[in-house]
Amino acid sequence: MKKLIFGSVLIILSLVLAACSAPATPEATQAPAAPQETEEPMEEMEEEPVEEASLTIVDIAVSDGRFATLVSAIEAAGLVETLQGEGPFTVFAPTDDAFAALPEGALEDLLADSEALSEVLLYHGISGAVKAEDVITFDGQEVETLSGESVKVMLDGESVMINEATVIITDIEASNGVIHVIDAVLLPATGDMAKNEDEMSSDEMSETIVDIAASDENFSTLVTALELTGLDAALQGDGPFTVFAPTNDAFSALPEGVLESLVADTEALTDVLLYHVAEGEAMAADVVELDGQKVETLLGQYLDVALEDEAVMVDEAQVVVTDIKAANGVIHVIDSVLVPETRSIVEIAVEDGRFTTLAAALEAAGLVEALQGEGPFTVFAPTDDAFAALPDGTVEGLLGDSEALTQVLLYHVIDGKVMAAQVVELDGQQVETLSGDNLSVMIDGEAVKINDAQVIIPDIEASNGVIHVIDSVLVP
Repeated sequence: MKKLIFGSVLIILSLVLAACSAPATPEATQAPAAPQETEEPMEEMEEEPVEEASLTIVDIAVSDGRFATLVSAIEAAGLVETLQGEGPFTVFAPTDDAFAALPEGALEDLLADSEALSEVLLYHGISGAVKAEDVITFDGQEVETLSGESVKVMLDGESVMINEATVIITDIEASNGVIHVIDAVLLPATGDMAKNEDEMSSDEMSETIVDIAASDENFSTLVTALELTGLDAALQGDGPFTVFAPTNDAFSALPEGVLESLVADTEALTDVLLYHVAEGEAMAADVVELDGQKVETLLGQYLDVALEDEAVMVDEAQVVVTDIKAANGVIHVIDSVLVPETRSIVEIAVEDGRFTTLAAALEAAGLVEALQGEGPFTVFAPTDDAFAALPDGTVEGLLGDSEALTQVLLYHVIDGKVMAAQVVELDGQQVETLSGDNLSVMIDGEAVKINDAQVIIPDIEASNGVIHVIDSVLVP
């Protein structure tokens, strides 16, 4: 698994130079030529010495301590003299950990084949000194390396990717160029080493979302829940799916007794699990772009995506690990369990306190049971103030005529679940209600109008649909 750091990559050049190079020595300066005589003597000015990096790229790699494997490889390939030359060069330097992550035996094979090793090492170098701010301008472009093959530069959020490697430290200056540290070895398109890596990736990508979760002890509770509900089979299907996966700690943090209740109620547990899954493959970069938007889950309810400082929030859960790729989608790890809405439209209206007249009208018309059904329904719900604004005696007259009251109430309900984003797309159209009459949808500036009523609160989700609060009563 790899962690996604949603936020800035801090580059502290002074610390890097202190850690990675010896103190720079001032270059000797040439004594200035004597000035020609003038009527007034020139004031003598003292030049400050110009500090430059005095260590070559190889010197820095040798002295650093994190590049022992890279240095050994450079020596084995006979490239020391080349990379100590004038240059300038830009080197994307893999750490010892990066080399250690190669498939078993790959490094040994390379060290035994100096020609292949040279190709791989030269694939990490570019002619010229390209600083970090210049690398960023190459987003989406191919850049030719010293091997003759090209690497691709991509910006992924605030990370800079060179092929599949992430730049983790930038701008280590040398006397003959610059070093950018990367977290993986770059592999040319040709050669046995690249084939080994491709084979490894293919093997890893054969694992489904469920396979990956089952192999990680941090998801044992999630895997058990999937098995109890039979959803493990569904999430081994083709997909693709995006799963927001709570850890064991996230399940443990639920209020006492909640997890036990869910385990005893497979229908409720199924709803909770489906609320963690969206159709399609949304990588971290895609999720970030959904800031302020809603994502539909397989349950039919929507998740709210928001960026808070440098954190990505999905409802009330924080994404803590991203982009765990599977053969049938992607997993993003979250720190708490997502809980769907379990109350019906009527239950929400009754508990809210702003819809007492609407609740009384539903009871008087005998529509409570209907709007507690599966649905889904979309209800444009007038507040108590909206009912109070009707002409004197209107509410009382309706409450005394159940047939007329039923028609008015059904005129506020649409079959199906229509979220605010979809309502906006209906601008200028007529929408049929359960009463059989049509409503007009209009966008007036930033306001959404349903007939002459304005939507003042959108997207209050219920277990069987959605409520949009309006400021006046709709009259058929």
